[in-house]
Amino acid sequence: MVKVTKVYSDSKGDSHFKDYEINLKEKGEIGFLSDRIPAKEVIFRTVEPSYDYDFHNAPQRQYIILLDGEIEIETSLGERRIFSGGDILLVEDIEGKGHKTRNIQNIERRSVFITLP
Repeated sequence: MVKVTKVYSDSKGDSHFKDYEINLKEKGEIGFLSDRIPAKEVIFRTVEPSYDYDFHNAPQRQYIILLDGEIEIETSLGERRIFSGGDILLVEDIEGKGHKTRNIQNIERRSVFITLP
C-alpha cells in the first residue's frame, strides 16, 4: 500500500487532512502496482529555501510528490502536519479558506505535481 494525505475543504470552506492508502497488486518481478489513475499533466517545481506561502487554494486537483526537503502545511482550522521527501499529497481544496505551506529545511525544495482531470 501507498500512503496519501488528502487536503480538502468541507461544506463550510474549512480545510482538513485525511489519510488514506492506495492498494497495490503483486505483479511478479516488476513489483507491486496500483490500478491506473487518470492524469492530465505533470509539472516539476522548485521553490526557494525561504518559501512561506500564506493561505491559498490549490489551483486544481493534483497529487504533489515531495522529492526532498520538509514542509509544514496548516489547515484553516490550525491543524499542522510536516511532510518530507517521498510523501504524497492529494490537494483538493480548490475552494474555501485554503491552507498554508512553508519550508522547514533551509534548502531549495523539489516536487512533482500530477494534475487530475
